[in-house]
Amino acid sequence: MSRGRECNATCCPSVEGTTVQTRYGYVSTDHIPVHRRRRIPPQSPQRPDARITGRFPIRVELNDLTKDDFVRILKEPKSSLTRQYEALLQTEGVALVFTDDAMEALATHAHKVNQSTQNIGARRLYTILERMLEELSFEAPEMKTGRVVINAAYVNERLQRFTEDEDLSKYIL
Repeated sequence: MSRGRECNATCCPSVEGTTVQTRYGYVSTDHIPVHRRRRIPPQSPQRPDARITGRFPIRVELNDLTKDDFVRILKEPKSSLTRQYEALLQTEGVALVFTDDAMEALATHAHKVNQSTQNIGARRLYTILERMLEELSFEAPEMKTGRVVINAAYVNERLQRFTEDEDLSKYIL
């Protein structure tokens, strides 16, 4: 089956019985005959079919993330960035512990930089954490074993300069 037919067989059930806006006006798909050779099993909403992803002109506007959103992103997911860094440094024998006030401080810095420079959403947390833990990541192999507690003072000490200077924030964070 050619790629075009395969895509049509996948897309058609999604648009049957709807009204689609075109450059010529609105078109009801009730009046368009649909021919499919085979049935393609439906995909779950969490894993959309790759053949139709990006084919419909949908525009979504999102609100900026708040500081509380950043805190939730750092704490709630099972594979949050903080847990990933804890696991990464554990391979070097270093136990990394993030306190609640550290996560609040990280969220504050991420929110502040997003507001003053290009707003890249939650991806800002990755650059913030990378910058904050850069030195520790390189020192970890020599530490062998140890415990490092990341608190608000640790976060502020390493990030204050970058978040306050807009030029540095723009290029480094």
